[in-house]
Amino acid sequence: MMMVFESCSPSYVPNVVNTPLLSNKGEVQMGVHTGFSGIDPQLAYAVTNHFGLMLNGSFANRTSDSTDNYHKHRFGEMGVGYFTEFLDNGRFEVFTGFGAGDLRANLENGLFYSFSDVNANRFFIQPAIGAKTNVFDASFAPRLVLINLRQGQQHLSAVLIEPTITAKLGYKYVKAVFQFGISIPVSSTENYFYQPFLLSIGLQGFIGALTKKD
Repeated sequence: MMMVFESCSPSYVPNVVNTPLLSNKGEVQMGVHTGFSGIDPQLAYAVTNHFGLMLNGSFANRTSDSTDNYHKHRFGEMGVGYFTEFLDNGRFEVFTGFGAGDLRANLENGLFYSFSDVNANRFFIQPAIGAKTNVFDASFAPRLVLINLRQGQQHLSAVLIEPTITAKLGYKYVKAVFQFGISIPVSSTENYFYQPFLLSIGLQGFIGALTKKD
């Protein structure tokens, strides 16, 4: 998660949405993803049959060999949530949490110059509905976020809704993950540019899930 004040580069880039679709107490999911937001590790754990925890991160360190341009960010968040099953394979969950991070960026192309040194925090609430089998998982999650940013004496807050579709394909303990979504501002974006798309691929491992026949 990152934003830059009055920049010509993307100002807010949403991290990968963690939609674990947990099933039972003791289930653990670990994954790593790459995409528009950089490298995103994720962890989810079912404390009980209906209560779960998650930890998410996002990191990037992109530099240019031919110019002084660079983009670096670090972001981490944690969340707590409720999950339940319905029908044979249906899942519903809702997580809420808080995260914080920073961003450093320099961009110059002859037409404009942009430098950013931003500290940020973010609150989120994330409902999700989907289906889970031994082979294939699919979910829809409209994440709502409130972001607060500070650069020097400047401060900015914004609200965005980020609906995403996530698909996981594999077998029982390991699945490939693909996610696509869009970030839609609810409040004004006149003071910043933002990355409107979420796109990532990744790999996820599962431990402790009680498997069912497909």
